[in-house]
Amino acid sequence: MRRRPFLLSVTLGTLLTMNSYANQRDWNSVSAILDKAVADNTIRASSVFFRIGEEVFEKQFGSARSNRSAFLLGSITKPMAIAAFMTLYDRGMIELNDAVVKYLPEFRGERRDQVTIRHLLTHTSGLPDQLPDNNHWRRSHASLKQFSDQAILLAPRFQPGSQYEYSSMGILLACEIASRHTRLSIPDFVESTILKPLQMKHSCLGRKTLDRADLIAVQTEFAAPEAGGGDPTAKSWDWNSDYWRDLGAPWGGMHASARDVALFLESFLQHDGRILRPETSRMMIRNHNPDSLPSRGLGFDVGLEELGFPRGSSIFGHTGSTGTIAWADPERDRVCVILTSLPGAAIKDHPRLLASQAFSKLS
Repeated sequence: MRRRPFLLSVTLGTLLTMNSYANQRDWNSVSAILDKAVADNTIRASSVFFRIGEEVFEKQFGSARSNRSAFLLGSITKPMAIAAFMTLYDRGMIELNDAVVKYLPEFRGERRDQVTIRHLLTHTSGLPDQLPDNNHWRRSHASLKQFSDQAILLAPRFQPGSQYEYSSMGILLACEIASRHTRLSIPDFVESTILKPLQMKHSCLGRKTLDRADLIAVQTEFAAPEAGGGDPTAKSWDWNSDYWRDLGAPWGGMHASARDVALFLESFLQHDGRILRPETSRMMIRNHNPDSLPSRGLGFDVGLEELGFPRGSSIFGHTGSTGTIAWADPERDRVCVILTSLPGAAIKDHPRLLASQAFSKLS
């Protein structure tokens, strides 16, 4: 399929001109879902970016006033952080089947020695999603280093590679390896290897380069337990707190605009070599798990069956518990980014899911 890498080098003026192509397709079936959700006070803010071929549609809803509006991505952060990590693979500094203990010498004993880097990136390490005492560490305003130190103490809960358990802490340990190799903080490493090369100017792991006025607050009354769960005593460490916004957690702390997320996805559609060698970017978006386990790429979710796509599809992307969805379809040359302020578990048939399904059905 022929593609034009327009998103990767296009000027703002050109992109806005290309939006005129949206008149060729009826986008109301998608945007009406989010318009209604705002009108019903279900969501307070949303921003979308869709592309089909050379046709682009983007729009903001509610309190999101411009295409600079930056949402907390939640776990869409993971493939971005792991794309940065994979630059070490491109430089010959790590191998996927290397034992983690090779790079984190203190990570040994109780089956830790059997955990490989591939296990960390595909959620098959046996490490849990969050620290058992996650809320304590967030309430204490722990640093990323403190989170990493605690994650290294975790032992696999099953034989590595034999089962699947979603693991934010596995992603953190991969990024800790990268930080030790490069002697850069995790946020600085991601910025230098991913955000700057892709010109993701309205994105930041943390928020140090973002205008506070562009940040969209999460509706934390519906937050996940590990994010405060709407607890009024969690104001100093929930998703909207200065602490969490500044921490730069590689498992969920990226703030970004919808357009910037699309730039990231496009790099893996085009395999253009701007951040990774083409063969490495292709490797990241193919399944690495056995058929008996959920499909996972490296940092990416591949197939995205939970969104209603058939098992074995070439679609790749990720969702975020903060209320976000991002995916790309190589077969149909599509990009879908839907960012909302409503946490994903807040409501059945979340507007992000309905909008994603409506976009997928557009002919």
